[in-house]
Amino acid sequence: MGSIQAQRGTRDILPGEISYWQHVEATARHILQKAVFTEIRTPIFEQTDLFERGIGEATDVVGKEMYTFQDKGDRSITLRPEGTAGVVRAFIEHGLYAQGGVQRFWYLGPMFRYERPGTGRQRQFHQLGVELLGSGDVRADAEVIAIAVDILRGVGLDDLNLELNSLGTREDRVQYREQLVNYLTPYKADLDPDSQDRLTRNPLRILDSKAAKTQAILQAAPLLGNSLSDASKARFEKVQQLLTDLGIGYTINPKLVRGLDYYSHTAFEFQSVQFGTIGGGGRYDGLVSELGGPETLAIGWAIGLERLIGLLQQLQPRPADTTDFYIVSKGEVAEVQALKLAQTLRNAGFKTELDLSGSAFGKQFKRADRAGAAACFILGDTEAATQTVQLKWLATGEQQALSQAELLSQITTLHQQIAHRRETDH
Repeated sequence: MGSIQAQRGTRDILPGEISYWQHVEATARHILQKAVFTEIRTPIFEQTDLFERGIGEATDVVGKEMYTFQDKGDRSITLRPEGTAGVVRAFIEHGLYAQGGVQRFWYLGPMFRYERPGTGRQRQFHQLGVELLGSGDVRADAEVIAIAVDILRGVGLDDLNLELNSLGTREDRVQYREQLVNYLTPYKADLDPDSQDRLTRNPLRILDSKAAKTQAILQAAPLLGNSLSDASKARFEKVQQLLTDLGIGYTINPKLVRGLDYYSHTAFEFQSVQFGTIGGGGRYDGLVSELGGPETLAIGWAIGLERLIGLLQQLQPRPADTTDFYIVSKGEVAEVQALKLAQTLRNAGFKTELDLSGSAFGKQFKRADRAGAAACFILGDTEAATQTVQLKWLATGEQQALSQAELLSQITTLHQQIAHRRETDH
């Protein structure tokens, strides 16, 4: 009988990679807390109707990619393919709109889409996202984009390209849709199969086609920007000016459309050469009311963590996962004292690893070196009998005896020594 393996399109995030994830998560959490965004955690499965209504039945996500099943109560359930619809459902269900004003949320977690796995693309993948509900102010658009830029720069990515477009109002898009369909209909037989299907169901998504022949046909297609009302154009110009004022560079991509039906006005994506779209978002002023809530203006974005971390792995070394102290011990009494010492050091704020092997001191010292510890605490029969401990700084080999009873009083000095030696090493 063969071994059981992870399902296709899923993967294990192993200890050798996890420090990248923790670096991204810690950076994002810090920046979002400073911007007073509050974390929200929603279920990973929802009623299927939520996504059909919220994302749009004519989208690829709903039409082709959702993990949908009947549960034991014969209810249609779907693993969430994106985060916004669930956040909006929670916003409505719990009456959060009654608090009034602007509400800022962020989330992080797994999403699920049935598509062909590839580089940076998994069937279970992870997204970091923000949702700002309750404001139609152009500054809200600039604020959420600026926060995304801060996070991407904060993890070490400075050269991603921000692409920007305006999808205008629903009325603007209705007018444009008619023009686009009229233009493409004579070319229907030459379009790729997906675009042929989208021509009647979701023609704006044809702009996003990767098929070379379809893109060639689109070269002379009408542009959405030409169908925008004067008010929509003025709004988009204000967004651009605000980004310029914030020192955020961007490229106007008149063919940029987001794949979900709920977007309007500002739409944007962050692009990399290696992985394509790292993340993106836009304004979704009609979604809350579409799902049964009050009219609520809103904007948000999501970043795909697999793609982001794949890019980080190419560009920078694994974030350091340093250990302060490694405790080496041998002997029955010494090993009990070593366990107590480990807890004392951890409670004092030190990252401390206790060797549990019981092997010879030489082998334990080698493991201490591999752990990257700054120093070792050594306890043997002699130390156990005299209630002392040997402190050995691994970079220099310096060693000194300390009283176990007085160790707590020397914690501040140890903190200073650790910091100083790390600075010296670098």
